Amino acid sequence: MTKYLFEANYVGEGITGLMREGGTKRREAVVEALKSAGGSLECFYYAFGDTDALGVFEIPDEADALALSLMINSTGAVKLRLKPLLTPEDLDEAAKKTPSYRPPGR
Repeated sequence: MTKYLFEANYVGEGITGLMREGGTKRREAVVEALKSAGGSLECFYYAFGDTDALGVFEIPDEADALALSLMINSTGAVKLRLKPLLTPEDLDEAAKKTPSYRPPGR
């Protein structure tokens, strides 16, 4: 399973719904959405400033993460951004690889 950092901003009706339902109900909705895609929530926090909510979840693969992101963003109530989280071991494996690349102008 891959872990993702999510950052979300409530928009329009999403803000109204959050105020009406409260924070714990929205967290429960995230848990249920993740379960429906075979994932689970590791942590969930609210913030203020550039990001309204953020946290970490696990999900089986990229297609499941993308499907969830598309579904949530399609509602127009939440703007969701996902970032895959990589372990130090993942970085070690990547550093061993030597892809070919030519920089522009060289």
